Amino acid sequence: MYLEQCICSVIEQTYKNFELIIVDDFSNDKSSTLIKKYVKRDSRIKPIYLNNNIGAAMARNIALQKAQGKYIAFLDADDYWYPNKLSRQLDFMQQHNYAFTFTAYNRITENGITISKVHVPSKITYYKYLKNTIIGCLTVIIDREQTGYFEMENIRSSHDMALWLKIMKKGFVAHGLDEVLSSYRVLSGSNTSNKLKSAIDVWYVYRNIEKLNLLLCIWCFINYSYNSIKRRI
Repeated sequence: MYLEQCICSVIEQTYKNFELIIVDDFSNDKSSTLIKKYVKRDSRIKPIYLNNNIGAAMARNIALQKAQGKYIAFLDADDYWYPNKLSRQLDFMQQHNYAFTFTAYNRITENGITISKVHVPSKITYYKYLKNTIIGCLTVIIDREQTGYFEMENIRSSHDMALWLKIMKKGFVAHGLDEVLSSYRVLSGSNTSNKLKSAIDVWYVYRNIEKLNLLLCIWCFINYSYNSIKRRI
């Protein structure tokens, strides 16, 4: 439903030197037809059509395997970037030689009305991020030449959270640019049930991937819950 706006937001970037890898995770709508239309118009678009649904994490990993660029960015089909997102953020990274950056973003309704602006700190470390998962996946750019190759954890949700922690655990700091350069769409399907599943997956990351002890898990989870609620106000 929002895929065309998403694609256009990338190909209309003021920064032009990129490849756009689109993974069609065996969609049952008209996504593939739309993708093929834009492939004919723009040679920078590299489509991947899957024969079965493998989930967001594995779909992203397939794209990561195909990616040729130094810098990696992410964008889901419901969301979109502002025209200067890549140029502004890459300037920010190159000026300071940062490996891992993220930005502020707007939370919007299905109709594109702004709900709130998510401000971000100037930097966030591993232990701070455990308590405040403020990094929006659609805002991230990573210099893969500095961090080395990486992939998402194959879990239902919070795979991006697990990846950011993995990168920060290697000693990298995530640097924030408090400028709104993208919009995250809050869908009506984002109900209490989905929020509960996300919370369960966050706990899974704490205990099974990061191997935190129980007391630290509880402390981090309390802070995570508080900060998640605060972002939605």
